Amino acid sequence: MNAFEQIKSLTMISKIEAIVYSFRSEFPDCFVDLKPWVKNDDTKQFNDPNSIDIGFHFRNPNFSCQCRSILMQVKIHRDLEQEVYKAVEIELLGYEAYQEQWQFSTVESWEFSGQSKPKLEAQELLKQVCSQILQLFNNPQSKFSRQYE
Repeated sequence: MNAFEQIKSLTMISKIEAIVYSFRSEFPDCFVDLKPWVKNDDTKQFNDPNSIDIGFHFRNPNFSCQCRSILMQVKIHRDLEQEVYKAVEIELLGYEAYQEQWQFSTVESWEFSGQSKPKLEAQELLKQVCSQILQLFNNPQSKFSRQYE
């Protein structure tokens, strides 16, 4: 679900802000899209109320990432009574001219796949960003998490 549509509490605003900050701290030349999905029949299948979807777009082709746009989907589990959100998984998809170039998931082996994977340095930076985001959601005592609460 578009990150913009997930903004229903101060807690969620701070989580989304931290996701954006974490990504942009490693890739400062990108701009953020909190509404990566256009609402139409083709995108209905991607309207998952248990995900936070954010697009990150580079003004020029990013040769280290081997793409111009990255879609991040943070899959979450909600405890609505206590307003607690746990990250279950993060998926990244790299796109160039509407063509998917690569995929990445934090489930199992944390490996990149696809026809044009990011360079090794960019892979490590993307993994670091995902690790920070998982820490933010799942370890409220972390230093990274406290600065956003």
